[in-house]
Amino acid sequence: MSSSSSYSSPTSLTLAPAAMHRIPQRTIVLIGMMGVGKTTIGRRLAQLLGRRFVDADAEIERAAGCSITEIFERHGEAFFRNGERRVITRLMDGPPCVLATGGGAWMNKETRSRIRQRGLSVWLRAPIPVLLKRVHGRHGRPLLATGNPYDILSRLAEERHPLYAEADLIVDCGDETVEQGVDKLHEALAAWQPPEKVHVALNNHAYDVLIGKDLIDRAGRWLAPLLPQKRVVIITDEHVATLHLPRLERALAETNIRFDTLQVPRGEGSKSFSCYSDLMNRVLALGIERHTTIVALGGGVVGDLAGFIAATALRGLPFVQIPTTLLSQVDSSVGGKTGINAPAGKNLIGAFHQPIAVLADSSTLATLPRRERVAGYAEILKAGLIGDPDLFAWCEAHGADVLDGNPQALTEAVRRACAFKAKVVTQDERETASQNGRALLNLGHTFGHALEAEMGYDGRLLHGEAVSIGLQMAMKLSVELGYAKETDLERLDKHLTQLDMPKSIRRLGNHFSATTLIENMMRDKKMKDGKLTFILLRGIGKAFTNRDVELGPVRVLLEDAGCAP
Repeated sequence: MSSSSSYSSPTSLTLAPAAMHRIPQRTIVLIGMMGVGKTTIGRRLAQLLGRRFVDADAEIERAAGCSITEIFERHGEAFFRNGERRVITRLMDGPPCVLATGGGAWMNKETRSRIRQRGLSVWLRAPIPVLLKRVHGRHGRPLLATGNPYDILSRLAEERHPLYAEADLIVDCGDETVEQGVDKLHEALAAWQPPEKVHVALNNHAYDVLIGKDLIDRAGRWLAPLLPQKRVVIITDEHVATLHLPRLERALAETNIRFDTLQVPRGEGSKSFSCYSDLMNRVLALGIERHTTIVALGGGVVGDLAGFIAATALRGLPFVQIPTTLLSQVDSSVGGKTGINAPAGKNLIGAFHQPIAVLADSSTLATLPRRERVAGYAEILKAGLIGDPDLFAWCEAHGADVLDGNPQALTEAVRRACAFKAKVVTQDERETASQNGRALLNLGHTFGHALEAEMGYDGRLLHGEAVSIGLQMAMKLSVELGYAKETDLERLDKHLTQLDMPKSIRRLGNHFSATTLIENMMRDKKMKDGKLTFILLRGIGKAFTNRDVELGPVRVLLEDAGCAP
């Protein structure tokens, strides 16, 4: 590695102090093919950052007391790779440095895992002709001594590139000088933003929700280490496919993940038994195995449907959520609830089936109309009302930014809402707690689902819009029953009004019947011993379950809201 580069030497390199502070305080691990310049660029980068530079091959030679070529000749490649793994593990446990690794180091699964835990990996990528020119006539390359160098480099690239593509960063290199190469690397490091991570700490099904920009473009990097088999089936709808599917397919192909793609019609109608049956037959016809992973790319409908396919095909397949709407990112993609609708009501057929990962790509939210952001925002507000008064206060200060599509506000809103839901789900995964627990997440849904059922799931009332109205109704009922204060209702009402959020049944323009809506409520999954479970509030951030609410006050509330008897 140390003899790999034919770069010309730079005159000088300087780095502004502010730029230095943006470089992550982790070991920067350079990976890539022989001849790409890992040692040359790495040494100059370390000088700029004021860090120690370490050449892994030189460390191996020091430990072995002989050259890399001699190690290969005396003991073989397997012996060398084992020593390489031990040396890199030791170096990763030390203080942050710039580490240049051999071309094959990253191919070791244990080494990759250790670098992911402790470092920041950068693939320096260059075309074969560039590499060939740099290594031509140079010694110390035992792998090139066995045949035609171009053929050998091409074969190594075919084997290694899919795994190199799992690096945190990819920096393309050509015939530039060292100074230009270091500048390019520095710019990439300074701009690098790791995704926000929310851990769902379930005992048997723990997983991470990753939140950040353009995660779909590097989906292979995030998913390849998690997949039990490098084969997936993508399930999406026709609308999302035109927006985001090409990016996902390119990212999977980059890391050599095989995929098939199945599309369903857009909208709530796809959460039907007939659509589920048709989709299941199409999935099974692909010859899937138990280690094949189902990937849901889309909003809540796609996530629920694909998740139910994953839960039931071959008695359970691994499952990944890539939610593309605000509502699905903050709510339905986290927690493992999957299912389809029945004529008797919404989500009455389903299963708990946790994903192995959730990629919440904030760039997908840029394509959403404001109405879709409003629908998702209702679920964020719901989390604050249930048990996070700080989140509710944050919404009061930044809600308008979320609805206006501000990227920073959206990312923070998703992170806060997911963190809250993860905490609730961890404590009561399957909604079995006798009091409170996961059932609290249904705040606003008893009223909301009843309205959705009456509207017929035809798009006139989005789920989040129904939840928004349901939150207002739940707070009103809480005040009427003496649990919450009038000032709590006023605070919620003021916030909904300021953002022009749905809050009134009258606003829907339908002629609802209180009797019919109550009948819809009685089909709720939370019914127990013939009684409805209402989620009520004792104030902002103080939700609780109540199974003793008489239907009389509920009827009066609905009639006061404009419903006929």
